This record gives sequence, structure tokens and C-alpha cells, in this order.
Amino acid sequence: MEQVKTVAFHTLGCKLNFSETSSISRLLEQDGFVKTDFDGTADVYVINTCSVTDNADKECRQLVRRIQRRAPESMVVITGCYAQLKPAEIAAIEGVDLVLGAAEKFNIAEHLKTLTKGDSAKICSCDIEDVNSFHSSYSLHDRTRTFLKVQDGCDYNCTFCTIPMARGKSRSDSVENVVKNAETLAANGVKEIVLTGVNLGDFGKGFEGGKKREETFFELIQELEKVAGIERYRISSIEPNLLTNEIIEFVANSRKFMPHFHIPLQSGSNDILGRMRRRYRRELYAEKVALIKQFMPHCAIGVDVIVGFPSESEEHFRETYDFLHSLDVSYLHVFTYSERANTMALDIQPVVPVNVRHERNKMLRNLSHKKLQFFTEQHIGETRKVLFESHNKDGMMEGYTDNYIKITTPFREEWANNIIDWEMR
Repeated sequence: MEQVKTVAFHTLGCKLNFSETSSISRLLEQDGFVKTDFDGTADVYVINTCSVTDNADKECRQLVRRIQRRAPESMVVITGCYAQLKPAEIAAIEGVDLVLGAAEKFNIAEHLKTLTKGDSAKICSCDIEDVNSFHSSYSLHDRTRTFLKVQDGCDYNCTFCTIPMARGKSRSDSVENVVKNAETLAANGVKEIVLTGVNLGDFGKGFEGGKKREETFFELIQELEKVAGIERYRISSIEPNLLTNEIIEFVANSRKFMPHFHIPLQSGSNDILGRMRRRYRRELYAEKVALIKQFMPHCAIGVDVIVGFPSESEEHFRETYDFLHSLDVSYLHVFTYSERANTMALDIQPVVPVNVRHERNKMLRNLSHKKLQFFTEQHIGETRKVLFESHNKDGMMEGYTDNYIKITTPFREEWANNIIDWEMR
């Protein structure tokens, strides 16, 4: 009788990667593999990588070394963005057996059938220009909220970004198929879906029966509103130039779409936005925030911002800081710029010293802390609906209000994966 094989997964990076890891895991489980904990011993380890920052690359190498020490006979598979961008670099890491690029990650079961330990690492990758299919994926049973991938790739060419090189052109699922996936998730007891993609607002591009499909993100959210059983949706991240006024108005009047937007800004200086090749100016960003707050004063707004981009002077940074300070936003995700191979930003001068980048990051993280505190305090005394996670963390449980305020309370089994009226205090 053939021995049952175990597989363990580790995900680096974004919500999109989490949804894909979960789908790859289900494919292997259907093929007879048994999923096990990454910190234990497994026959196969799969690392789904990110390559947005240099740190993600380093983390991948460290994880491989750890597996080598713990289980030198196990198979190690690397997939994800880093695997597409630098397959040869990864294949050279001692202990790596298989490198799967963007087009091959969902064929992992087939590749594992022909793989033997001890050979040099096998690379299965193709030119990113040839990646044009869309694989829908979602996370399930990993956590209470589910990440549902509806779009992949990006047609933008921001000068700091490797994602178009790692994930290819913008393409997406069909409205019909996303609705089917949402219905499947509802049947599995899922209460909240987070819609994810690389450039979510660009949803609608794709091919069906050789014909070009023309759908929009607005059409998608209108159809998802009708799915029975799903009580909450969140829009993971949407570009300000693609966040239309009709989307904002729809969310404001929706029973299911939560009052919560995450809108990348990257810089509060129009000069720097131009050099980044972003498709908007700060004035448009401020307009979107004002409109959201006009319709939904209680809405949470998260902001992505990059510090230390080449040529960012003290004055540029001060513009960003003051702009963010003036905006009615709830929290910031602050990224320190890191040089990425083959990006146009490498040609922009002068380079900002690393210590200055870290200093600026610290200043914006402090601002974020104050913003979040202020936003949270505004809701004290209100009763808001909280979906509690099922995870018992040292006798405590966590959940999020509709407008994304984190609540921690002693664990109660009957509250897990349930929406509770919570008095903010």
C-alpha cells in the first residue's frame, strides 16, 4: 500500500497569496496528500513567496535553511512572485527541489509525481508575457474571514514595482464564476469574504470562448450583494483612480459591503507621484476620502505609503506627512522603499540613504498609531457589529467591527464565527 504523503505550507506576502496557498493545498489534498503544520516534519514543504521587498526574499532563504536542518530528506517547492522573478537564484539555494513560476503553481500535483530528491532543482517557469490564464482561488477553514481572488496581474507600470513582471497582465474571473464561488463559500459557513486581486478596480478583463470579456468591478459587487448566506464583504485594496463615485455610493447604501476602504496613496507629493508613474494626483485622493466620509462618517480608510523613494527630499516627505496628517484616514501601512531589480526607479537620482528611509518610516508609523487611536475613540459608546474569529489565542479571541476596529475579549466558543452586537468602550 502506498504511503500517505504529508505537505506543509508557508505563505509570505499578501492576501492574494493566502487565497492561492489555500487553493493549492486543496488541490494536493484531493490528490491524497495530508496537510500538516509547517513547524513540524512533512514530506513536502511548499513556500508561496512574495517579492515586493528585499525582506521577503531573505525570509524565503531563511525558511529553506530551517527546513534543511529539520528535515533534510523532505522535498522543498518554491512558488509565487519571487519564484517567477528569480527562478535561477532560488534553484541555487541548497535544499530547493522545485521552482514553480506563475503559470505552473496550480499544476503542482503533476510536478510532484515526477520529482526525486537529490537531483538539482527543477525550474518550471515561462516568460511572464505568456501567462494569460486566470485561476480562481480562495482560502477556506484557515481563518474566519475568507480571501477570494477575483483578479490577477497588473497593466500599470509603477516605477518601483515588480508585480507586473511577477504576475503578468491584468486579467480576472467572470462575474458569474465569482458569484458561484461566493455561493460555495456560503454553503461552507463563511460569513465574511475579502475580495482580493493585484489591481482589484481593474476587474473585468479576460477571455471567454476566445472572446474578450467586458465586465466591471461595479457590476461584480452589485451581483455579490445578492448572494444569500454571505453577511459581509470587504474590498481589500483599490486604486484611487479606479474607486468610482458609484462604488462609494453603493457601499454606503449596501447591507453587506462593509464601511471600510484600503486605498494606496504611496506619496503625498505630486512630484514623487509623477516619478512613481502613479495614475492620479494627491488632489484626487483627497476628493475620494472626502466623498467617503460625506457618505459614511464612520468608515475606516487605510492607506499604503512608501517612504524613501529615490529623489524624495526632506520637503517631499514633509508634504506627504502633512497631507496624511490633514486627511480623515484611519491607519497607514508604511513601506520602506527597497531597490528591486529591473525596475525603472533604479535610474532615479538621488538615492535616499537607508537610515533616512527608516527614520521617515518611524515618523509615519507614529502618525498611524495616533490616527488609529483617534478613529477608535470616535466610536466609544456606540454599538457595532463584530465578527469574532474562531481562533483561541491564550484564552482570548479577536474580531473586527464592520468598520474594521479590532476587538479582543475572553474566548467564548458560542461567539466564534458569529456576528455579535458589541458596545464600544
